Amino acid sequence: MDGATNISATNPSHQSSGEHDDPRDETLAKVEIAVLAVILAVTAVGNLVVLFAMYRIRRKMTRMHLFIMHLGLTDLVVAGFQVLPQMIWDITFRFVGSDLLCRAVKYFQVLSMFASTYMLIMMTVDRYIAVCHPLKTLQQPSMQAYLMIGATWLISSLLSLPQIFIFSMREVSKGSGIIDCWAEFHFTWGAKAYVTWTTMSIFVIPVMVLVICYSLITYEICKNLKGKTQTGRSENECYRGHGMPSRVSSIRTISRAKIRTVKMTFVIVLAYVFCWTPFFSVQMWSVWDENAPNEGKSAESHAHASHKQHPKNKSRNHT
Repeated sequence: MDGATNISATNPSHQSSGEHDDPRDETLAKVEIAVLAVILAVTAVGNLVVLFAMYRIRRKMTRMHLFIMHLGLTDLVVAGFQVLPQMIWDITFRFVGSDLLCRAVKYFQVLSMFASTYMLIMMTVDRYIAVCHPLKTLQQPSMQAYLMIGATWLISSLLSLPQIFIFSMREVSKGSGIIDCWAEFHFTWGAKAYVTWTTMSIFVIPVMVLVICYSLITYEICKNLKGKTQTGRSENECYRGHGMPSRVSSIRTISRAKIRTVKMTFVIVLAYVFCWTPFFSVQMWSVWDENAPNEGKSAESHAHASHKQHPKNKSRNHT
């Protein structure tokens, strides 16, 4: 249960030379394979349905639909280049393939994580612009959206490049004779830097952006609602004097929409933090605490499981 990212530092004090020679827990491996198979099936089917729905409305596609379509594409990339290779890796136990394939798999595994996470961020930023700066969305909206989407793929591709140099086919421990797709750090701080950077780029920074954007969106909605409510009350008094219909029902509708938005905001941020906090907390603990149990893993080993269960689904409801 370790295919996603195995890390071995050069001569780490807390690793024994034979720890990687031990057979794996086959029962646990079978459970992981079954879970990955379910995740793969649900992710593939769910996102293909989303893409088909987007295809049907391609002539009426809005900015939001465009981001949802590309978020679905990134999730399919996760399924095909992260979950599927991981499942195969768990079946074979050791990586089967050339050094080039090893580096390619590691590259696309982390690229899919970056792309899916950052596409969610870009969609959130787009919603912030639409709500807080609506006039900006009137200036070449399609071009702006495509630039944001293109930037997401470019940034994700660049941030994934270290995988090519960190991972390769090598002995899991010196003299063991066991070859696997493994990472090696020649400095004692290498693993700390790697896990910390991954935590910051995939968890801490995205959470900060989500919290800031949704807080500003909520503030803007509340401010506009307050202004409309005050305007509505003054207009209602005038309308009642002239026998005109009241706007109270309209104001109540806006209020319910605001409440739903606030609830959705809370759920999105809470779900994102809830899914990632335990995983990255353990990863940071494992590299920064010398007394922590060591499993030789890095910061994306099981991230696909929690990653696929939440960001895609919550973004689908953000309309």
